[in-house]
Amino acid sequence: MFLLLVSFINPKPKILIIGDSISIGYTPFVKSNLKDEAEVIHCKGNAKFTDNGIAHLDEWLGTEKWDIIQFNWGLWDICYRDPNKPAEYTNRDKIKGKITTDKKTYEANLQTMVNRLKQTDAKLIFVTTTYVPDQEIGRYNKDVMAYNAIAKQVMKRNNIVVNDLYAVSKQIHDEYGLNDTNVHYKKEGYLKLAVTITEGLTKLLK
Repeated sequence: MFLLLVSFINPKPKILIIGDSISIGYTPFVKSNLKDEAEVIHCKGNAKFTDNGIAHLDEWLGTEKWDIIQFNWGLWDICYRDPNKPAEYTNRDKIKGKITTDKKTYEANLQTMVNRLKQTDAKLIFVTTTYVPDQEIGRYNKDVMAYNAIAKQVMKRNNIVVNDLYAVSKQIHDEYGLNDTNVHYKKEGYLKLAVTITEGLTKLLK
C-alpha cells in the first residue's frame, strides 16, 4: 500500500517525442533506456513536415502535463517531390521535383511551433535532422546542413537545448544505415541513435 501511494504521489516524468520516422525507429529503445526514470511517449504517427506539425501540434500535446518535449522537423521539409507522381512516398525526385518547404517558411514554421510549445511549460529540446546519403532520390544532404543551421538559430534565440543527432547519424550511416539510397537505419543503427537521444533527455531529467 505504501509503495502504491508513493508511486501515485511521485509519478514518473512524462516525455513527449514529436518527430519523423527516424524518431519512430529509435523511440522504443529510448523507452527501454529510460524505463526506470520516465514515461516516454511518441506523438501519434509521423510528424512529417512543419506545416503538418502546425496543423496537428495541439492534438499531439493534448491535455497532458508534459515534463519534457523533444521535437524535430526537417527530413520531410527538405524532400523534393514531383507533383505529377501521385503517391506520397514514390513521388520523391530531387531532379524534377520541388522542395516541400522553403527555408524562410521552415524558419517561420519552427518559430510558430516553438511559441506554442513554450506555453506548455515543459522543458524543450530540439533534435537536428539526420544524415541523407548521396544516392537518396528525393533529398540532398547539403539541405540537411542548411536547414539544421536555420533550426539551430531559431533554438538559440529561444534558449532551447539542441541535441545534434546529425553528427552521430553521419558517422554511423555507412555501417548501420539500410543502404546508400535510404535515410533509415537497421536495428543496430536505431540503438546507437537512441543512446544520443537518451543522453540528451537524461540531462533534462536532472
